Amino acid sequence: MTTYTALTSVGGRHAADRLGEALEALRPAPTAIGVTEAEDNSDTWEVGAYFVDPPDSISLALLSAAYDTAGFAISELPDRDWVSLVWRELKPVEAGRFFVHGAHDAEKVPAGRVALRIEAAMAFGTGHHGTTLGCLRALNRLIDDGLSAKSVVDIGCGTAVLAMAAARTWPHAVYASDIDPVAVEVAQENVRANGLENRVICLEATGINHPTLDRANAFDLVFANILKAPLLALAPDIARVLIADGHAILSGILNEQADEVVEFYQIFGFNTLHREVIVDWTTLTLIKSG
Repeated sequence: MTTYTALTSVGGRHAADRLGEALEALRPAPTAIGVTEAEDNSDTWEVGAYFVDPPDSISLALLSAAYDTAGFAISELPDRDWVSLVWRELKPVEAGRFFVHGAHDAEKVPAGRVALRIEAAMAFGTGHHGTTLGCLRALNRLIDDGLSAKSVVDIGCGTAVLAMAAARTWPHAVYASDIDPVAVEVAQENVRANGLENRVICLEATGINHPTLDRANAFDLVFANILKAPLLALAPDIARVLIADGHAILSGILNEQADEVVEFYQIFGFNTLHREVIVDWTTLTLIKSG
Protein backbone atom coordinates (compact mmCIF):
# COMPACT_ATOMS: atom_id res chain seq x y z
CA MET A 1 0.00 0.00 0.00
CA THR A 2 1.40 3.41 -0.99
CA THR A 3 1.98 5.88 1.83
CA TYR A 4 2.21 9.65 1.45
CA THR A 5 4.01 12.02 3.77
CA ALA A 6 3.69 15.74 4.34
CA LEU A 7 6.64 17.22 6.23
CA THR A 8 7.46 20.73 7.42
CA SER A 9 9.35 22.53 10.18
CA VAL A 10 8.36 25.23 12.65
CA GLY A 11 10.02 27.15 15.46
CA GLY A 12 9.16 26.15 19.03
CA ARG A 13 7.50 23.16 20.67
CA HIS A 14 4.21 24.96 21.33
CA ALA A 15 3.72 25.86 17.67
CA ALA A 16 4.71 22.35 16.59
CA ASP A 17 2.19 20.75 18.94
CA ARG A 18 -0.58 23.06 17.74
CA LEU A 19 0.22 22.28 14.12
CA GLY A 20 0.23 18.56 14.86
CA GLU A 21 -3.22 18.87 16.44
CA ALA A 22 -4.50 20.88 13.47
CA LEU A 23 -3.31 18.17 11.07
CA GLU A 24 -5.66 15.70 12.77
CA ALA A 25 -8.66 17.57 11.35
CA LEU A 26 -7.56 17.23 7.71
CA ARG A 27 -9.61 15.27 5.18
CA PRO A 28 -8.40 12.82 4.07
CA ALA A 29 -7.24 12.25 7.63
CA PRO A 30 -3.64 11.26 8.34
CA THR A 31 -3.02 7.79 9.75
CA ALA A 32 -0.24 9.08 12.01
CA ILE A 33 1.39 12.37 13.03
CA GLY A 34 4.90 12.88 14.36
CA VAL A 35 6.45 15.90 16.12
CA THR A 36 10.21 15.74 16.69
CA GLU A 37 12.90 18.26 17.64
CA ALA A 38 15.75 18.90 15.20
CA GLU A 39 19.14 17.91 16.62
CA ASP A 40 20.82 21.28 16.09
CA ASN A 41 19.81 23.14 19.28
CA SER A 42 17.88 25.68 17.21
CA ASP A 43 14.45 24.96 18.78
CA THR A 44 13.27 23.90 15.33
CA TRP A 45 10.67 21.14 15.28
CA GLU A 46 9.78 18.84 12.43
CA VAL A 47 6.10 18.01 11.97
CA GLY A 48 5.09 15.11 9.74
CA ALA A 49 1.80 13.52 8.75
CA TYR A 50 1.35 10.14 7.04
CA PHE A 51 -1.52 9.38 4.68
CA VAL A 52 -3.00 6.41 2.85
CA ASP A 53 -4.62 8.73 0.28
CA PRO A 54 -2.87 11.73 -1.30
CA PRO A 55 -3.13 14.69 1.09
CA ASP A 56 -4.95 17.87 0.13
CA SER A 57 -2.17 20.26 -0.91
CA ILE A 58 -4.42 23.32 -0.61
CA SER A 59 -5.33 22.50 3.00
CA LEU A 60 -1.67 21.93 3.80
CA ALA A 61 -0.75 25.28 2.24
CA LEU A 62 -3.39 27.01 4.37
CA LEU A 63 -2.06 25.35 7.51
CA SER A 64 1.48 26.35 6.55
CA ALA A 65 0.39 29.97 6.21
CA ALA A 66 -1.66 29.90 9.43
CA TYR A 67 1.22 28.52 11.51
CA ASP A 68 4.00 30.42 9.69
CA THR A 69 5.91 27.30 8.71
CA ALA A 70 8.04 26.31 5.78
CA GLY A 71 5.88 24.80 3.05
CA PHE A 72 4.93 21.15 3.41
CA ALA A 73 7.01 18.76 1.33
CA ILE A 74 4.73 15.98 0.05
CA SER A 75 6.31 12.64 -0.85
CA GLU A 76 5.16 9.20 -1.93
CA LEU A 77 6.80 6.42 0.07
CA PRO A 78 7.20 2.67 -0.41
CA ASP A 79 5.07 0.25 1.54
CA ARG A 80 6.02 0.24 5.24
CA ASP A 81 4.17 0.11 8.54
CA TRP A 82 4.44 3.84 9.17
CA VAL A 83 1.92 3.82 12.01
CA SER A 84 4.13 1.42 13.97
CA LEU A 85 7.23 3.37 13.01
CA VAL A 86 5.88 6.67 14.34
CA TRP A 87 4.47 5.01 17.46
CA ARG A 88 7.89 3.53 18.28
CA GLU A 89 9.31 7.06 18.22
CA LEU A 90 6.80 8.36 20.77
CA LYS A 91 7.84 8.49 24.40
CA PRO A 92 5.69 6.95 27.14
CA VAL A 93 3.09 9.25 28.72
CA GLU A 94 2.78 9.73 32.47
CA ALA A 95 -0.50 11.01 33.93
CA GLY A 96 -0.41 10.72 37.69
CA ARG A 97 -0.46 7.02 38.54
CA PHE A 98 -0.98 6.03 34.88
CA PHE A 99 1.86 5.16 32.50
CA VAL A 100 0.87 4.75 28.84
CA HIS A 101 3.41 2.97 26.66
CA GLY A 102 3.95 0.89 23.55
CA ALA A 103 5.16 -2.70 23.60
CA HIS A 104 8.72 -1.47 22.92
CA ASP A 105 8.72 0.45 26.23
CA ALA A 106 7.22 -2.26 28.45
CA GLU A 107 10.45 -2.51 30.46
CA LYS A 108 10.37 1.21 31.28
CA VAL A 109 7.26 1.11 33.49
CA PRO A 110 8.21 2.64 36.87
CA ALA A 111 7.44 0.68 40.01
CA GLY A 112 4.01 1.38 41.47
CA ARG A 113 2.52 2.84 38.27
CA VAL A 114 -0.61 1.60 36.49
CA ALA A 115 0.70 0.43 33.11
CA LEU A 116 -1.48 0.77 30.01
CA ARG A 117 -0.06 -0.75 26.84
CA ILE A 118 -1.34 0.73 23.57
CA GLU A 119 -0.67 -1.06 20.30
CA ALA A 120 0.22 0.94 17.18
CA ALA A 121 -3.00 1.23 15.16
CA MET A 122 -5.29 3.69 13.43
CA ALA A 123 -7.39 4.85 16.38
CA PHE A 124 -7.24 7.98 18.51
CA GLY A 125 -5.96 7.90 22.08
CA THR A 126 -2.30 7.25 22.84
CA GLY A 127 -2.15 9.72 25.72
CA HIS A 128 0.10 12.12 23.80
CA HIS A 129 -2.75 14.37 22.72
CA GLY A 130 -3.90 16.99 25.24
CA THR A 131 -7.46 15.65 25.29
CA THR A 132 -6.54 12.07 26.25
CA LEU A 133 -3.89 13.26 28.68
CA GLY A 134 -6.43 15.61 30.26
CA CYS A 135 -8.91 12.76 30.74
CA LEU A 136 -6.29 10.54 32.38
CA ARG A 137 -5.30 13.35 34.72
CA ALA A 138 -8.96 14.00 35.54
CA LEU A 139 -9.44 10.32 36.38
CA ASN A 140 -6.31 10.38 38.52
CA ARG A 141 -7.70 13.34 40.51
CA LEU A 142 -11.04 11.63 41.10
CA ILE A 143 -9.25 8.52 42.36
CA ASP A 144 -7.12 10.66 44.68
CA ASP A 145 -10.35 12.26 45.95
CA GLY A 146 -11.70 8.83 46.88
CA LEU A 147 -14.03 8.02 43.98
CA SER A 148 -14.95 4.34 43.74
CA ALA A 149 -16.88 3.80 40.51
CA LYS A 150 -18.96 0.66 40.06
CA SER A 151 -20.29 1.33 36.55
CA VAL A 152 -18.21 3.14 33.92
CA VAL A 153 -18.63 3.82 30.19
CA ASP A 154 -16.12 5.35 27.78
CA ILE A 155 -18.00 6.92 24.84
CA GLY A 156 -15.96 7.38 21.67
CA CYS A 157 -13.31 5.15 23.19
CA GLY A 158 -10.74 5.10 20.35
CA THR A 159 -7.91 2.92 21.68
CA ALA A 160 -9.91 2.28 24.90
CA VAL A 161 -7.09 3.73 27.00
CA LEU A 162 -9.55 5.50 29.34
CA ALA A 163 -11.74 2.42 29.75
CA MET A 164 -8.66 0.34 30.53
CA ALA A 165 -7.45 2.91 33.06
CA ALA A 166 -10.78 2.61 34.87
CA ALA A 167 -10.67 -1.19 34.67
CA ARG A 168 -7.17 -1.20 36.15
CA THR A 169 -8.47 0.93 39.03
CA TRP A 170 -11.75 -0.71 40.01
CA PRO A 171 -12.89 -4.35 39.94
CA HIS A 172 -16.08 -3.88 37.95
CA ALA A 173 -16.60 -4.26 34.20
CA VAL A 174 -16.15 -1.14 32.07
CA TYR A 175 -17.89 -0.45 28.77
CA ALA A 176 -16.02 1.08 25.82
CA SER A 177 -18.06 2.21 22.82
CA ASP A 178 -17.18 3.84 19.51
CA ILE A 179 -19.11 4.67 16.36
CA ASP A 180 -16.11 3.59 14.22
CA PRO A 181 -15.82 -0.20 13.72
CA VAL A 182 -12.06 0.13 13.14
CA ALA A 183 -11.69 1.84 16.51
CA VAL A 184 -13.68 -0.95 18.16
CA GLU A 185 -11.32 -3.54 16.66
CA VAL A 186 -8.32 -1.53 17.87
CA ALA A 187 -9.88 -1.24 21.31
CA GLN A 188 -10.40 -5.00 21.47
CA GLU A 189 -6.75 -5.60 20.50
CA ASN A 190 -5.56 -3.27 23.25
CA VAL A 191 -7.87 -4.88 25.78
CA ARG A 192 -6.39 -8.29 24.95
CA ALA A 193 -2.83 -6.93 25.08
CA ASN A 194 -3.52 -5.69 28.61
CA GLY A 195 -5.20 -8.91 29.79
CA LEU A 196 -8.53 -7.16 30.37
CA GLU A 197 -10.77 -9.28 28.12
CA ASN A 198 -13.27 -9.97 30.90
CA ARG A 199 -13.14 -6.48 32.31
CA VAL A 200 -13.55 -4.11 29.34
CA ILE A 201 -16.52 -4.72 27.03
CA CYS A 202 -16.05 -3.10 23.61
CA LEU A 203 -19.14 -2.12 21.64
CA GLU A 204 -19.88 -0.47 18.30
CA ALA A 205 -22.45 2.17 19.16
CA THR A 206 -23.58 5.69 18.39
CA GLY A 207 -23.20 7.45 21.71
CA ILE A 208 -25.07 5.43 24.33
CA ASN A 209 -27.45 3.86 21.84
CA HIS A 210 -26.78 0.15 22.37
CA PRO A 211 -28.87 -2.61 24.03
CA THR A 212 -25.98 -3.58 26.32
CA LEU A 213 -25.64 -0.01 27.56
CA ASP A 214 -29.40 0.22 27.98
CA ARG A 215 -29.28 -2.83 30.25
CA ALA A 216 -26.39 -1.35 32.23
CA ASN A 217 -28.72 1.62 32.74
CA ALA A 218 -27.07 3.70 35.50
CA PHE A 219 -23.43 4.78 35.45
CA ASP A 220 -21.45 6.64 38.05
CA LEU A 221 -18.67 7.69 35.66
CA VAL A 222 -18.87 8.59 31.96
CA PHE A 223 -15.92 9.48 29.74
CA ALA A 224 -16.65 11.32 26.49
CA ASN A 225 -13.50 12.43 24.69
CA ILE A 226 -14.96 13.43 21.35
CA LEU A 227 -15.73 16.94 19.98
CA LYS A 228 -17.94 19.85 20.99
CA ALA A 229 -20.89 19.13 18.68
CA PRO A 230 -21.38 15.47 19.68
CA LEU A 231 -20.77 16.38 23.33
CA LEU A 232 -23.65 18.84 23.18
CA ALA A 233 -25.85 16.32 21.38
CA LEU A 234 -25.07 13.68 24.01
CA ALA A 235 -25.77 15.89 27.03
CA PRO A 236 -29.38 14.65 27.56
CA ASP A 237 -28.32 10.99 27.27
CA ILE A 238 -25.33 11.42 29.59
CA ALA A 239 -27.59 13.13 32.13
CA ARG A 240 -30.12 10.31 31.79
CA VAL A 241 -27.68 7.43 32.36
CA LEU A 242 -25.62 9.04 35.13
CA ILE A 243 -26.69 8.48 38.72
CA ALA A 244 -27.09 11.44 41.07
CA ASP A 245 -23.64 12.69 42.09
CA GLY A 246 -22.17 10.76 39.16
CA HIS A 247 -19.21 12.19 37.28
CA ALA A 248 -18.60 13.00 33.63
CA ILE A 249 -15.14 13.61 32.18
CA LEU A 250 -15.50 15.49 28.89
CA SER A 251 -12.82 16.47 26.39
CA GLY A 252 -12.18 17.12 22.72
CA ILE A 253 -13.10 20.72 23.57
CA LEU A 254 -11.13 23.66 22.21
CA ASN A 255 -10.42 26.22 24.92
CA GLU A 256 -12.70 28.81 23.37
CA GLN A 257 -15.57 26.26 23.34
CA ALA A 258 -15.34 25.28 27.00
CA ASP A 259 -17.69 27.92 28.43
CA GLU A 260 -20.41 26.93 25.96
CA VAL A 261 -20.12 23.26 26.93
CA VAL A 262 -20.19 24.09 30.64
CA GLU A 263 -23.26 26.31 30.27
CA PHE A 264 -25.10 23.73 28.17
CA TYR A 265 -24.44 20.91 30.63
CA GLN A 266 -25.66 23.12 33.47
CA ILE A 267 -29.09 22.96 31.85
CA PHE A 268 -29.05 19.21 32.50
CA GLY A 269 -27.99 19.51 36.13
CA PHE A 270 -24.20 19.39 35.91
CA ASN A 271 -21.76 21.45 37.94
CA THR A 272 -18.06 21.87 37.15
CA LEU A 273 -15.59 20.27 39.55
CA HIS A 274 -12.42 20.92 37.58
CA ARG A 275 -11.25 22.43 34.31
CA GLU A 276 -7.80 21.73 32.88
CA VAL A 277 -6.22 23.38 29.87
CA ILE A 278 -3.48 21.56 27.93
CA VAL A 279 -2.24 23.63 24.99
CA ASP A 280 -5.39 24.31 22.89
CA TRP A 281 -7.66 21.78 24.60
CA THR A 282 -9.84 21.83 27.72
CA THR A 283 -10.89 18.82 29.78
CA LEU A 284 -13.92 19.20 32.07
CA THR A 285 -14.75 17.15 35.13
CA LEU A 286 -18.46 17.56 35.90
CA ILE A 287 -20.74 16.21 38.62
CA LYS A 288 -24.46 15.64 38.23
CA SER A 289 -26.48 17.27 40.97
CA GLY A 290 -28.49 14.97 43.20
